[in-house]
Amino acid sequence: MDILALLGTATGIALFSGLRLYTTILAIGLALRFGSFHLPQRLAGLSVLADWRVLAIAAACFVVEFLADKIPLVDTVWDGIHTFIRPIGAAVLGYTVIGNYDPWIQVAIVLACGGIGFTAHSAKAGTRVILNQSPEPISNIGASLVEDLFAVGGSLIALTHPLLMLGVVVVFLLVFAFLARKIVHLLIGRSRRPRGDMNAPS
Repeated sequence: MDILALLGTATGIALFSGLRLYTTILAIGLALRFGSFHLPQRLAGLSVLADWRVLAIAAACFVVEFLADKIPLVDTVWDGIHTFIRPIGAAVLGYTVIGNYDPWIQVAIVLACGGIGFTAHSAKAGTRVILNQSPEPISNIGASLVEDLFAVGGSLIALTHPLLMLGVVVVFLLVFAFLARKIVHLLIGRSRRPRGDMNAPS
């Protein structure tokens, strides 16, 4: 049960780090700094997020991301820059959660958290590309605000209800796999249509 709880916390934090890395770090760090949540011994490694230096850097990056993510096309560029930053951040946070376990468990969790972070980032970036097809900025701003709320609430739930969060992560991965397959088939179908039209007799 203990390892499952750690897995739920680690993968949950990784999921929301892929969505909003700096928001996740800031939410957890502030909760710890001001005593809203007291870490159990098994999560002692996360106490580093309450360090004022970590909070200062996370806060500065959060402000930049909060603004950039509300502007169509700018958010796409920002997501492109973070294609590797978010998964790496998710992997580092996963290691911070699981740091006292055997090396093979550490490696497995780091790889899992990096993969989950990348998956969440891909889902976010892909959704934004679709939303940016609309000329109005309201849908983009709304989606960004929802992501902010999800990152704050989800990262804290990962600390307080790890088994619930583990279930959320599993469901997310299943839904992503299903939708990704549909999207790939759709893109392949579209890529084949022009060829058929070009070969069709005039």
